[in-house]
Amino acid sequence: MLALLVLSAGAYFWSLARARRSAEGQARWPLWKVALFTLGLVLWYGATQTGARAYTGQSMALYMARLMVLAEVVPPLLVLGLPRNTSLTRESPLGRFLGLLLDPWVALAVWAAVIIFWNIPAGFNASVVSNTAAPLLPLLYLISSLMVWSVVLRPLPGVQPATIGNRGWFGLLAALPMMAVAAVWVYSPKVLYTPYVSALCLWNLTPLQNQQISGWIMMIAGLPAMALAFVQLMMWLIALADGEGNNTSRPS
Repeated sequence: MLALLVLSAGAYFWSLARARRSAEGQARWPLWKVALFTLGLVLWYGATQTGARAYTGQSMALYMARLMVLAEVVPPLLVLGLPRNTSLTRESPLGRFLGLLLDPWVALAVWAAVIIFWNIPAGFNASVVSNTAAPLLPLLYLISSLMVWSVVLRPLPGVQPATIGNRGWFGLLAALPMMAVAAVWVYSPKVLYTPYVSALCLWNLTPLQNQQISGWIMMIAGLPAMALAFVQLMMWLIALADGEGNNTSRPS
């Protein structure tokens, strides 16, 4: 995770230094984008490379809060920090690769697989037994969420032909797996995960209360993305209505 963070930061700031030598590069890469990307890197580092890892390991709710920072806060900051008007097209090898990687159905499949498999009791219990949950789960949340947010925010229009309406529908579909898992956690009458059944929780919470709070954290964290999807759908419907109105009023 640290290597990926360092590589991402190095590639970004190296490209930034080259681009901002010209007036055109400065226009493509305003300082507010740099600030957003830098904030995303800081939160990424704080969620994965500081004492937060050990502290959140004592509480399912705090652990879920850390995962939600990686899934719902860091990715949009990184995506919004990318330069505008990139020259990348689908004809280039990198453009074809990113076009496939950021295809809405591919992004949705990867995101749903991560959310569903790692949160059903059998999958989570197996990951704990094999000791893969702690190192792998934060990385999977980050990468799959980066794919989803890249579809929603469309930072590379040359390789992402999706309209704002398509992105709105995609955002609603992408929100469903996380909201479903959160609802199960909130309303389940028992603790679903074997490692947490008799675990000692912070603040004298019971394991069931800890699980329910985790569900609320996940549900609340997903609301901004769902709200953005509704806004995109409304903008699409308004544009659609305006287009039909113009066609109707046009003289024959």
